[in-house]
Amino acid sequence: MSPNSSSSPFNLRPSSSDDSPPIDLPLKPIPGNYGLPFFGPIKDRLDYFYHQGTESFFRTRMQKHQSTVFRTNMPPGPFIASNPNVITLLDAISFPILFDNSKVEKLNVLDGTYMPSTAFTGGYRVCAFLDPSEPNHALLKRFFFSLLATRHDKFIPLFRNCLSELFINLEDQLSDKGKVYFNTPSDNMSFNFVFRLFCDQNPLDTSLKSNGPKLFDKWLFFQLAPLITLGLPKLFNFLEDLLLHTFPLPAFLVKSSYKKLYKAFYVSMASILDEAERLGIKRDEACHNLVFMAGFNAYGGMKTLFPALIKWVGLAGEKLHCQLRDEIRTVVRAEGGVTLSALDKMSLTKSVVYEALRIEPPVPFQYGKAKEDLVVHSHDAAFEIRKGEMIFGYQPFATKDPKIFEDSEKFVGHRFVGEGEKLLKYVYWSNGRENDNSTVDNKQCPGKDLVVLLSRVMLVELFLRYDTFTIEAGTLLLGSSATFTSLTKATSI
Repeated sequence: MSPNSSSSPFNLRPSSSDDSPPIDLPLKPIPGNYGLPFFGPIKDRLDYFYHQGTESFFRTRMQKHQSTVFRTNMPPGPFIASNPNVITLLDAISFPILFDNSKVEKLNVLDGTYMPSTAFTGGYRVCAFLDPSEPNHALLKRFFFSLLATRHDKFIPLFRNCLSELFINLEDQLSDKGKVYFNTPSDNMSFNFVFRLFCDQNPLDTSLKSNGPKLFDKWLFFQLAPLITLGLPKLFNFLEDLLLHTFPLPAFLVKSSYKKLYKAFYVSMASILDEAERLGIKRDEACHNLVFMAGFNAYGGMKTLFPALIKWVGLAGEKLHCQLRDEIRTVVRAEGGVTLSALDKMSLTKSVVYEALRIEPPVPFQYGKAKEDLVVHSHDAAFEIRKGEMIFGYQPFATKDPKIFEDSEKFVGHRFVGEGEKLLKYVYWSNGRENDNSTVDNKQCPGKDLVVLLSRVMLVELFLRYDTFTIEAGTLLLGSSATFTSLTKATSI
């Protein structure tokens, strides 16, 4: 039957009840194709990594097909992923179908069209790879919520303490060298915070000493290598593609690193693991899940988010810095300190964090497999998707949809102040909408609200200490880099 047939068996339901498009949108076939078996995915992989680059890869296809919904292949393809075929969604209206667990399956799709070996996680499929329909998903996520709830009083004071050490370190290095790279000390601070939050210990006092971030970085790289390019000269493209994108890197090469991390967490979290057992979760399974949450979700997320936040705020310039410092210092004085109540009153500070999450989401990709035959809508058309087809969304295009956001490519600090708050439903960064709540029944990040809170606290601590700053921005394997070139100390508090 033709996709354009009026007798199509598909039920033309909107992909999201919050953004119902006109019911009379034309039903169109999804443009694009996958090319020849094996060779088509290889060509798309080379385009993605070497010939075009990520942004151009999607933009050229969107322009070619005159559609924000189209078919293509996503890396890594052969021989790591058995099926690289995806239906790509690049607009804010079609994208939320990926959050609807009644229509899409989230089984083993965290990293995309492939899944790293469970040897990286002690032989377990950890919660991030489970679909909400699996009983263990709700059990583990409820455990995570409980753990975060028992530590909520530590979030602000502990993070401020870690930030204080970070800024003192940055000042010292800036004084000595004239500029200071932010990412590495930020990574160290993030790991320090995460370990102290969950383990109630300074990692320096454990067997990890100062090696925790490096161990996690190695472990993360081996799992995410199929999605990475090192940016080497063209001469080495073939070799890199062969080594990183053709065959999975073996887990045994980082087994000792992971074992050190696991042992440190296991020894330090005895009471937490006792609680997991009371809930019916095996002790070692709970620990492997907590290491993954701490290393992949928390540390890995902060590793990309904090440099991006500093980059965009730094590039925004002194006018925004002046507005932020005035708001932050006024509210802190009125509230008598940095409290949840004070943070909630900082409307510009909140908006700036949301804008950073909008313009550069920490995790740019979302995947889900259609559970049923369904129809997805873009701004101007409807498309049939068959049961079993993989749906892929590139978040930075959806969250910079020019039909939703004015000056969508520009960082606008006050975008979500006042009436702008209504646009928060189009900020997708946590496997859900910013104004949705994470529950045991969905795949939204259990630490979503904590991430927003910590980002606000980082800005508060920054502008309590400094009037303004300048940075040099760059790019890394999976994210941004920031280098401070100046920090102007606060003239008044």
